[in-house]
Amino acid sequence: MSVGKVISKEMGITHQEFFRNIPRALGTDEYVKNEDGVIVDDGSRRLEIAISEQGERRIALFTLPVTHVTLTFRGYTEKGVAETMAAFDLAFQRGGG
Repeated sequence: MSVGKVISKEMGITHQEFFRNIPRALGTDEYVKNEDGVIVDDGSRRLEIAISEQGERRIALFTLPVTHVTLTFRGYTEKGVAETMAAFDLAFQRGGG
């Protein structure tokens, strides 16, 4: 059964970082890119990823980029949403130490 689902995230990335990593996150370069995000449409399923204006978070003298990301799934099963989100999160994961 397909579902319509919306997932919102606050991410510590710039727009440049988003567009650089999105092919890896989606597992394809077959998507429509616009200044506000990307759309993947394979006929039976559609994923719209919208990004907000780029902002910043200040902590004392330290500044971090902030972008709000909204993923809208149409025609996906719950399993399909979970698999897509796992790949998305892994592609944007940062190592630290």
